[in-house]
Amino acid sequence: MFDAGVRAHYYASQLAARSMVACRRGLIVNISFWAAQKHIGNVAYGVSKAATDKMTADVATELRPHGVTVVSPYPGLVRTEKVMQAATWLDLSNSESPEFLGRTVTALAADSEVMRHTGGVRVAASLAIEYGFDDIDGKVPRPLILTDV
Repeated sequence: MFDAGVRAHYYASQLAARSMVACRRGLIVNISFWAAQKHIGNVAYGVSKAATDKMTADVATELRPHGVTVVSPYPGLVRTEKVMQAATWLDLSNSESPEFLGRTVTALAADSEVMRHTGGVRVAASLAIEYGFDDIDGKVPRPLILTDV
């Protein structure tokens, strides 16, 4: 979770920031989750998500003067292969396709005022409502809040 999560986000951000700073614009997206704020799963998962959110906030502070936005979107229940293996006992009625998060990133990248999101965490489904996009099935998932997870 630390190598594939936090460390990967950090290293990719470091590499991408070089060209973004030179261009005086850019968007870095670090996928995170509510486990940063509430015990979900296990300690390693929660700590890695909290570290991702803290890294997002700190990198955003350092890159803001260079026109680079850094944000941590929180997806809901994503219909990954592993989730779909458990579909018989999971309620997928408010789930998201993997493409939904991609649409979230696309909407952020197209926003000329995206800097207002820098340093923060944003719920992907809330961004869908704000930007007016839907999932590949035409639905917009209900945004989760901390008490939902």
